[in-house]
Amino acid sequence: MRVLMTTDAVGGVWQYSLELAAALEAEVVLAVLGPVPDAGQRAAAEALGLRLIQTGLPLDWLCDGPEPVLAAGARIASLAREIGADVAHLNAPALGAVPFPVPMVAVNHGCLGTWWDAARGDAVDKALAWLPELIGEGLHTATRTVTPTKAYALATARLYGLPVTPAAVHNGRTAMQLPAAEPFHGALTVGRLWDEVKNTATLDAAAARLNAPFVAIGATRAPQGAEVAPRHLQATGPLPEGGLAEWLARRPVFVSAARFEPFGLAVLEAAQAGCPLVLSDIPTFRELWDGVADFVAPDDAEGFADTIDALLADPARHAAQGQAARQRAARYTPAAMAAAMSAIYRDALSRRTEAA
Repeated sequence: MRVLMTTDAVGGVWQYSLELAAALEAEVVLAVLGPVPDAGQRAAAEALGLRLIQTGLPLDWLCDGPEPVLAAGARIASLAREIGADVAHLNAPALGAVPFPVPMVAVNHGCLGTWWDAARGDAVDKALAWLPELIGEGLHTATRTVTPTKAYALATARLYGLPVTPAAVHNGRTAMQLPAAEPFHGALTVGRLWDEVKNTATLDAAAARLNAPFVAIGATRAPQGAEVAPRHLQATGPLPEGGLAEWLARRPVFVSAARFEPFGLAVLEAAQAGCPLVLSDIPTFRELWDGVADFVAPDDAEGFADTIDALLADPARHAAQGQAARQRAARYTPAAMAAAMSAIYRDALSRRTEAA
């Protein structure tokens, strides 16, 4: 089977694409949209024997209107025909708002529509509404739709009025190689700190109450200019994987107060490292980590601080919960993800054959 998979070098979709492509028993061609991957990213793809096509096409969420996205979708559709793809795997469903010559699997990792619904709870701003409309068209047109959790599948189906709830295929991640390190008696969060649904304000308020340091790794300024300035979190800015591995190796209490999360790759990475988890009580985290994490209401800064302090004060419980998180994380592997996606590709192909 030959699969044309779209990807980008900006966010988590890049890691997802490489992990999945390497684990699939298929020939995968990665069509890169947006900025060109850096030298390290290209080397990682080459080490896996993956073929990259630098399309020069824009990312949908950085466009000012629908025309460039529709044009990008048409180009990807043509590319699928040119390379003889059996299946097109679109990690940006808006690209599917145009006809495709092969079965098309649309994977919604996160989108403006569901983000806005979670963050604002009202209709998307009229100036931006064209993007959720295209995403909806792509999801309705797709042969199969996929999300990384059941919780996010339900949110996607509800918002876009899908007749069939997307299949939930949990993300898989190869555990990082961790160096030897001294334990860190404190807390850690990782992510886009500027993103309002990541709830940095609650974490900052928790840090003010905490009797230990609270480190925050990630960007504080968005590509569009939004910015946060934590007063109590020890913000490091973004770190390369090696720098993140050094922190995770110290097994801090890992914290996320996200109000909305389609999956939460940073939580998985922390769990693989054996960090105990303190997470916001939202459906996604319950689905993935119920029974092995402490849960706190998303906006309860005092609750987060008290829960973190309790773990830090009890080394035996700290170690036990870290081990429980590591054991749960063993479910979420690239091999399991690839097996589930392969079944979806085969089903999409069979549907196209039956329709013909």
